[in-house]
Amino acid sequence: PYAHANLIDRYLVAAEASDIEPILLLNKTDILDDEAQAHLEPMLARYQKLGYRIIRASTKSLSGLEELHATLDQKVSVFVGQSGVGKSSLVNVLLPGVDIKTLPLSEQTNKGVHTTTTAKLFHLPNGGQLIDSPGIREFGLWHMDTATLLEGFVEFRPYLGYCKFSDCSHEHEPACALLKALEDGHIDPARMHSFQNIKASLDDFTTHN
Repeated sequence: PYAHANLIDRYLVAAEASDIEPILLLNKTDILDDEAQAHLEPMLARYQKLGYRIIRASTKSLSGLEELHATLDQKVSVFVGQSGVGKSSLVNVLLPGVDIKTLPLSEQTNKGVHTTTTAKLFHLPNGGQLIDSPGIREFGLWHMDTATLLEGFVEFRPYLGYCKFSDCSHEHEPACALLKALEDGHIDPARMHSFQNIKASLDDFTTHN
């Protein structure tokens, strides 16, 4: 399935709010074509610049799996992502004998077919636990307030509290510290757009509930 930055940003915000170290795992690197590479590389570079760690892996070529093993050892970790990104395939390679059912992508939509319907906990041989979660296509943050959302965008943190107005929406107000940082190139436009998209969804949820 296509990688969506807004969905990734939602995962990252949730992880930051829960004090969980997020790691971006790019799976199925063996099947990436030039078009996919052109889409992914600028996105990954953006997250690397923010300090997020990225692991590239393939269950076919086995590249990156040694690094992934070392990362998971002695920790409690969870795989989250869209259906079809290969979470269960990774578990099958990391834990031979588990044999989680997997299915190919839907030919009609190029999206994953749900095979994992409940979260499953596995114990790793060298210590630690791994949770394989069901594939998801939407990830809501409706429980989150705006202050927590802002903190979840790590590059925003140096500018929080410096807007002229305490109730600044960071959309059009004069002397907005975030908009000034955006103008000066300290905040990536794609990340600002993602923040505004998530904030709008929270505002809409609050209005209708």
